[in-house]
Amino acid sequence: MSGLDDLFEAAKAARENAYAPYSDFKVGAAIRTDTGQVFSGCNVENAAYPEGTCAEAGAIAAMVLAGETRIGEVVVIGDAALCTPCGGCRQKLKEFSAPDVRVHIAGLEGIKQSFTVAELLPAGFELHGNRD
Repeated sequence: MSGLDDLFEAAKAARENAYAPYSDFKVGAAIRTDTGQVFSGCNVENAAYPEGTCAEAGAIAAMVLAGETRIGEVVVIGDAALCTPCGGCRQKLKEFSAPDVRVHIAGLEGIKQSFTVAELLPAGFELHGNRD
């Protein structure tokens, strides 16, 4: 595999393991760090809505647990026409990404559209200033 194939497949596999009994809306995400490692996550719903976890948040948590803190590229896959990250996840991605990091939005058939983190969240909250 080359290019985005490995990230797409990791996000797709994560989506298959999503726990979405309430919405039946499964989402998977895969992150490649600046060092080339890949981490994935899936959405996990909870009866105490909205206490579930988004796929992007799960992938970021796995990345941080492994000692990585810099995102290089992201794929998010869902069943919607365009399943972009929610506002909270856009802020989470911003925390660990340069503004030009690409976030690729996919459906089961492949990548549909790509955005930069800055395009997804042009005026995100910054406490520590630019990390780049």
